[in-house]
Amino acid sequence: MSANSSIEWTDATWNPIRGCSKVSPGCTNCYAMHVAARFSGSGQPYEGLARRNPTNWTGDVRFVHANASDPLRWRRPRRVFVNSMSDFFHEGVPRQWQDDLFGVMSLCPQHTFQILTKRADVMRDYMTTGSTRRRVAETRTRFFAHASSGESDIVWPLPNVWLGASIENQEYADARLPHLVATPAAVRFVSYEPALGPIDWSRWMREMEIFRDADQCGSDLDWIICGGESGQGARPCDVAWIRSAVEQCRDAGVACFTKQLGKRPFVAQIDDSDGWPEGTNIRGTPEGWIAELRDPKGGDPSEWPEDLRVREYPEVHHAG
Repeated sequence: MSANSSIEWTDATWNPIRGCSKVSPGCTNCYAMHVAARFSGSGQPYEGLARRNPTNWTGDVRFVHANASDPLRWRRPRRVFVNSMSDFFHEGVPRQWQDDLFGVMSLCPQHTFQILTKRADVMRDYMTTGSTRRRVAETRTRFFAHASSGESDIVWPLPNVWLGASIENQEYADARLPHLVATPAAVRFVSYEPALGPIDWSRWMREMEIFRDADQCGSDLDWIICGGESGQGARPCDVAWIRSAVEQCRDAGVACFTKQLGKRPFVAQIDDSDGWPEGTNIRGTPEGWIAELRDPKGGDPSEWPEDLRVREYPEVHHAG
């Protein structure tokens, strides 16, 4: 657990599960994988879960019992990114682990838990299975002896749990968004990071308006987090992709959070209308024009065009 996360859109991280595996191009330069590899030696926290040379996950996952009840001891309310070092809905994670952790989250209404997955189909199945609420209720007494284990004593979906999908380009938007929008959650969100291609969000945002007008809570997006890639081997991020997401969110009334432009923000053409701050060095490369920013992650909003300086949070408006 990290009580103070450096991730801009959350306050803390909670890692009761460790280990993962790659499933799509967004995983290629995964920061968690590189961290795990550094600590994968004998006797270290990620032994057997990651390897070096080449850096990769082994595909194994592990439940960290010592970390499972951490949120029960945190009194100050906070936003908590769950499993920043793994995928909560990884195919190797048993439902019992998921049930236990949802049980803990149900006992911590003062916190907001944020779960991101690249396995949105698995998340949808878990959240819509009829027995899930009962199983979660039954796990509560494992962590808090006086907690009720009755199914009727918990609201489902949990009102303090936000569920999201990581999406890097149009191909994976088309594959994952149908599952995300069909998943019951207090807030449904997307991490468009690393942004590896343009995405047309319009049909999902149009659905949002249609379903709200019909007073149905089955297909909407509440929040999109945008970011270019940083770290070793970072791929260029066309700033136009981020700008498009920001504009589409604004037009549809969806909360948007621009996290970073990445290590190599790409500019298709030099144009004053891009609004770069005076003095920004935009140099030509064989790949095109790259904006050289002082922040190595491109995470300082003062270095961005003004229209991209958007950091909004969603409102919890439904429980369906």
